[in-house]
Amino acid sequence: MPDLNEIMKMAQDAQNRLMQAQADLDKVEVEGVSGGGLVRIKATAKGRIVSVDIDESLLAPSEKQMVEDLIAAAINDARAKADVASQEAIKDATGGLQLPPGFKMPF
Repeated sequence: MPDLNEIMKMAQDAQNRLMQAQADLDKVEVEGVSGGGLVRIKATAKGRIVSVDIDESLLAPSEKQMVEDLIAAAINDARAKADVASQEAIKDATGGLQLPPGFKMPF
């Protein structure tokens, strides 16, 4: 059975891995797509929007509402992918350790 010093070191190591995973999330990019690729949003796993790409065919004034809907859909797609990337990074950082239900990380 590990002694208290070993347990404290393990906890410190886990905290360091989580802090590094948090820092790394801003380097992980995901791409949200909607309209069959007409709108593409790149975001980091922390949710920062990096770029928006809109196909020129959508830039007619009559397409305004559709473009707005496609942008929202692409952002939501990117956010969902960012959430998955974030969860994977946390899982890797904790070595698969299950956190208690409702436990919120600082990110």
